Amino acid sequence: MTRDAVYTHGHHESVLRSHRQRTAENSAGYLLPHLRQGISLLDIGCGPGTITVDLAARVAPGQVTAVDTADDALAAARAEARARNLSNISFATADVHALEFDDGTFDVVHAHQVLQHVADPVQALREMRRVCAPGGIVAARDADYAGFTWYPQLPTLDRWLDLYEQAARANGGEPDAGRRLLSWAQQAGFDDITPTAGIWCFATPDDRDWWGGMWADRILESALARQLVESGMATTAELTEIASAWRQWAAAPDGWLAIPHGEILCRKT
Repeated sequence: MTRDAVYTHGHHESVLRSHRQRTAENSAGYLLPHLRQGISLLDIGCGPGTITVDLAARVAPGQVTAVDTADDALAAARAEARARNLSNISFATADVHALEFDDGTFDVVHAHQVLQHVADPVQALREMRRVCAPGGIVAARDADYAGFTWYPQLPTLDRWLDLYEQAARANGGEPDAGRRLLSWAQQAGFDDITPTAGIWCFATPDDRDWWGGMWADRILESALARQLVESGMATTAELTEIASAWRQWAAAPDGWLAIPHGEILCRKT
């Protein structure tokens, strides 16, 4: 997924737990009306493959190629495809900055939560444009961390957000990617762009329990946790306080969290 940047989250179980909740419906709804049976699709940064298999089911018998930089993520995606009995997906390791596919190979090129983590998102979009067929679509969706909003407004979670943004930028990424997608696509040479926005909202008891518990584990056990402590950005004690704050938020009967996303549909002319 990246050339010089480091994937901030890593692939700890708590991270994959988050990724496995993603579906085409909750993460690529802006793209779905443009899909049809028989088209070819490239899914970049496929992770554990839950979005990939949904897309593959929609375009079958069209072929889907799913790529990632992490072997363990690809292994999980292959298992997801087997569980869904889908045979129209192939998998490969790939760098989005230099895709090893011919020009105009795919009708649709899709990336979800990828451009925020790469070293050069404009170059990534240029490559996505190159391998897209004329008249095809390049689609990307990314969160915007600075736009995260929650209640109750726990100060410790403000610290969590500050630490995450510091770590992501230290790794060469841009955590506030959502607001930049339109600009990046323009710089990459697209002139037919439909920019939109989407939102995830976690406010039911089950959603709060899932999100708060996932981040309570993630801030203590993932690659992000190791980076924060080893770099001196935070102490283990501080991360323990953040984990407790996430559990406190999850337990609040009026707890609410919204995550904004930027979205772009770019037609290759």
